[in-house]
Amino acid sequence: MDRLTTLLQRRMESVNQRFASPLRSKRLTVVLGRWLGIAFSVCFLTGLFSHLLQDPPGWMIFLTRPVWLYVATQGIHITTGIASVPLLLAKMWSVFPELLRWPPLKSVVHGLERASIALFVAASLVEVTIGLLDTFQWYPWPFSFKDVHYWLAWVVIGSLALHIAVKLPIIRAHWSRAAEAAAARPVAGAGPAAREGWNRRGFLVALTAGTAVVVLATAGQSFAWLAGLNLFAPRRMDTGPQGVPINRTAAQAGVGEAALAPDWVLTVASHTREKTFTLAQLAALPQYSYGLPIACVEGWSQGAQWRGVRIRDLMATVDAPADAELQISSMEQGGVYGRSYMPAAYSQDEKTLLALELNGAPLDLDHGYPARIIAPGRPGVLQTKWVKKVEVL
Repeated sequence: MDRLTTLLQRRMESVNQRFASPLRSKRLTVVLGRWLGIAFSVCFLTGLFSHLLQDPPGWMIFLTRPVWLYVATQGIHITTGIASVPLLLAKMWSVFPELLRWPPLKSVVHGLERASIALFVAASLVEVTIGLLDTFQWYPWPFSFKDVHYWLAWVVIGSLALHIAVKLPIIRAHWSRAAEAAAARPVAGAGPAAREGWNRRGFLVALTAGTAVVVLATAGQSFAWLAGLNLFAPRRMDTGPQGVPINRTAAQAGVGEAALAPDWVLTVASHTREKTFTLAQLAALPQYSYGLPIACVEGWSQGAQWRGVRIRDLMATVDAPADAELQISSMEQGGVYGRSYMPAAYSQDEKTLLALELNGAPLDLDHGYPARIIAPGRPGVLQTKWVKKVEVL
């Protein structure tokens, strides 16, 4: 056993020396951890906001202004998620030699430290990987992306908090520039401190530049002022039917025949009354036009001009109460897109429409013809297409 232990120790020390770099330092690791911690915290908070909009608790307050609120929060969520990838890889590189220290476990505290690192790294790698694949709408796994992504976010943020608590003395000692200067004093066997400092600074500059390039080349799917730099994101603004991208076509939803049927009617129902409207009857009601963005959980967004009937006016035809929560049903059968729920904050907002037109023309079939929901500040997945019924819950 002693011979095996000695052999393992020598092998790990040999590998450690092979990957040794003068760029690595505790100060560098702390700086990278600080950047990554900020990125993950922003991702967590904006992702939590998106999740609560889709599965709201009873205490949820729904904000309809500014109308671009969800564009901003989800765009920031996806952008910081993409930025966290090079930051996470750099952080892993900076601590890689520590994984090869012998013995692997020195104490209970050391074991807790290593366990927190293992959990954080594993959860983070899975989280950012499935998040990136979601932006391309590629799901090569059998589980629900939404549920796993949500709960894994709690694992990431929890293990990050545990890791910070365990490493707090080291973080404090290497947080400031003064500590970095003290750590850079010449020691036996080391190169000039100033040179190592410049090398680490160069590494951080290169990492910052690389992260900025990745962000600038993808954030254009979320923010119009960066659209001209969008080289690698899966969605581009001003593309698709009527100049607006789509996620789900009528063919994918299996609604083409029903949506184009000449006998289509919209059913509007309260607890006391029910009415049906043909497309011609809906078009005869007072029409309103608003410029509203549509923003999807995958991070892309697009501003457009929508025209149709106000939902609050439509519900008034069946004497629905002003504080009513609505259920919107689509012609799409089953799945998460078949229905959505609309709290009163949206249904009573003047800009919430049953849209019949997009950018000056009748809705394209893939955009939800004959009628769809568009409301300010809501995720695109809740802007139900191919609507067949609006009813009070």
